[in-house]
Parts: sequence; structure tokens; C-alpha cells
Amino acid sequence: MTKMAKIKALIITYYWPPAGGPGVQRWLKFVKYLPEFGIEPIVYIPENPNYPLVDESLVSQVSDKLTILKQPIKEPYKIAGLFSKKSSKTISKGIISDKSSQSFIEKVMLYIRGNYFIPDARKSWVKPSVSYLSKYISENNIDTIITTGPPHSLHLIGLQIKEKLGVKWIADFRDPWTTIGYHKQLKLTKNSQQKHKSLEQQVLNAVDQILVTSSVTKKEFEAITTKPIEVITNGYDYEAVNKIELDSKFTISHIGSLLSKRNPKVLWKVLSDLVLEYDDFAKDFQLNFVGAVSENVLESIKKINLSDYINNVGYISHNESIVYQKKSQVLLLIEIDSEEAKCIIPGKLFEYMVSSRPIIALGPKGSDVEKIIKETNTGNYFNYDDYESLKKTILIHYKAFQDKTLQSHAIGLQKYSRKKLTESLSKLI
Repeated sequence: MTKMAKIKALIITYYWPPAGGPGVQRWLKFVKYLPEFGIEPIVYIPENPNYPLVDESLVSQVSDKLTILKQPIKEPYKIAGLFSKKSSKTISKGIISDKSSQSFIEKVMLYIRGNYFIPDARKSWVKPSVSYLSKYISENNIDTIITTGPPHSLHLIGLQIKEKLGVKWIADFRDPWTTIGYHKQLKLTKNSQQKHKSLEQQVLNAVDQILVTSSVTKKEFEAITTKPIEVITNGYDYEAVNKIELDSKFTISHIGSLLSKRNPKVLWKVLSDLVLEYDDFAKDFQLNFVGAVSENVLESIKKINLSDYINNVGYISHNESIVYQKKSQVLLLIEIDSEEAKCIIPGKLFEYMVSSRPIIALGPKGSDVEKIIKETNTGNYFNYDDYESLKKTILIHYKAFQDKTLQSHAIGLQKYSRKKLTESLSKLI
């Protein structure tokens, strides 16, 4: 009996090992499991990217049997770094200062980024990529192409190849496009806003299949297009780590970037009050920040006299972050308190959920994160004005910590495993 030929899927992505941060994890894991479902992934990436975060440990997760295609990219952030290395690096990470604390150079860079690089700073990669990939697709019998953004300019590669070759095209939106929170900070003119919306509509109406990571984004896109939309969230993978002892201190850990707008002053106030009111709590408490933290957040904490309780670890590898997730007493997840953030489901949520540590999450009412946490019984979700209930919950956790009984009791996590999610993806391909 002859073996059935695998379906070939070309994945066009910007973030790939050694890129660090959450953007790389989704397709790194899909590519890992796709061959088990009869699909041969081929990955197209930039040859000389300017990744804001680097994690060399992820390189070992890429199979040496995988076909990887590369083409050079012109990176404007490298040029911007000649004028202000600090501003260029923070903007490329997505950390944008509050208006009140923005320098003149940062304001100018944001204006240029927003109005001269539409949809984003990687737009110059579109034309050479279309030329190179059109030839490769024709010569190698590629069945399906998949573009994943941000950067959303990669969807323009898919759009032009679709128009040119008529190949099946799936567009994956890890984040929304025109409604993503930082758009408001890019100082977009009305004309630029309209260009973004026009490009978004073109992509959503030309594609064969749309993937999104949240039901809120699906609902938003349904108002723009009649094309099929599937929700495939991010998820967790089984990480091989040795048994890890819990911290001896009452550690509350936030893992990942804390942007300027992710600054829940109600939480800092609760923690400050608990330190003042309970001597034992003050002795045991430690707040870990694992990842890039905005100066605005650190300043808010300083004003409320919490700085002495902060362990600002900085950016570490993904493997090291897993260790922090498993040894911390409580895991902290913070999203911006805005309508636009309701659809954001950070990839770390799913890793948090399998860590057996209770989650404290803050964000807008009615978010997808709130639904998932309640559905899986993995923690508590609060709004930015929930002082009393937040304080009560932290005290309950602290008492359980003292009694050595603090842990979460998760239910129904299997559907969020990376392998199960890849099976859903394979059916669409």
C-alpha cells in the first residue's frame, strides 16, 4: 500500500527562534506537531531580523528535518537606533511611555512609525517575499500558505500571492489589527487610520480562512467579512522540568512584559496596605517581575513605598520562566483596562494554568481571559476597581501559604494542549 503524500503548508512568519517572547511560541509549537497530522510544514522567515528579545534556548526545539526558507529584510528599527537606542528598543518591544513622560525623540519616532510604516515597520519585506515565494510555491507544489501577524504586513504577502497564484491562504491573527491597544499611541492621522482599515478589509475579504485567538476578535471580524473564522487559542505544551521546590517566601510573580498601560494601581495599593497592616505578610511577601517592565509601572510602585519588596528579574529564557511559574506561590496576569483588551489572551495564561499555582488576573470586565479562568477553575479575575475582593483573595492565599496548602485545582485543561490545538488546525489546512 502506497503511503499518502503529506499536504505541504508554507508558514510565513516574522518571529522564529532565536526570537524570544510570546510571538514565537504559537507557530513553533504548531510546526512541532503538524507532521503527526499528515502535514509537512515549511517555514519562511527573515534572514537578518532585528528581534527585540532573543532566547537561544528555543533553537533546540526546531527539528533539523524542517525546511526553513530565508530572505533578507530591511529593518528600520536598526536605523532608528542610531538616533535613540533606548527609544527604538522599547518601541520595538511594544513598551510605549505615557504621553506625559515621552521625550521629543520618542514622540517623533512614534509619529514616523505610525504614519510612514503602514501597516508596520516590516512592510519593506512584502515585495521581495512575494517575488521569492511565488517562484518557490509554483516549483514545489505548495498546497496552502499561512501568514501570521503581527506584524500584519505579512498578511500583505499572503494577499499578493493569493491574487497572483490563487493558492489556498489562511491568515492567522495572534492579535487584532486596527483595534489593538497601542494603535491609539501611534499618533495616527485620519488618513493613516483609514489606510489601516482599508488594508485590514482587503485581507479579511480575500483570504480563504481566518484564524483568531479569541472569541472577541472573531466577533469583531465578523462585522467586516463573511469569510470563515475559527478560534484556535494559544495553549500549553508539556515541559520536561525536574521537580521544583516552591519559594519559601510568599511570592507573587508576573511573567512577561509590563507595559505602561498595564499598571493596576489598585493592586499596588492592596499590597502596600497589607504590608502596613500585617507584620507577617511584610516579612514573607515578595513581588517578582520576570520580563521587561515599564518605568511608569516602577514609578507607581515607588510612590506607594513597595519598591523594597520588588525582585526585578528582567528578561530570561522561556525555560527559566517555566521554573518561575512552577516555584512561585501565586501567578499574576495583568491586562490593560480597556475595551480593546477584552480579546487579548496572553500565551502565558495557558502555561500558568498547568503550573498548579493559583492565578490572580486583572483586566477589563467581560474579557476572554475572565471566561477561561472561571471555566478552568485556575484562579480569580478582578477589575481595576475591585479593592476589597482583591485584598480578601490575597489574604486567603496568604493564609493557605502559611498552612502549606496553597495550590490551584484546575479542570478541563486538555483542550488547550498544543497537540490538541494543532489537530484542530490540521483539519482547516
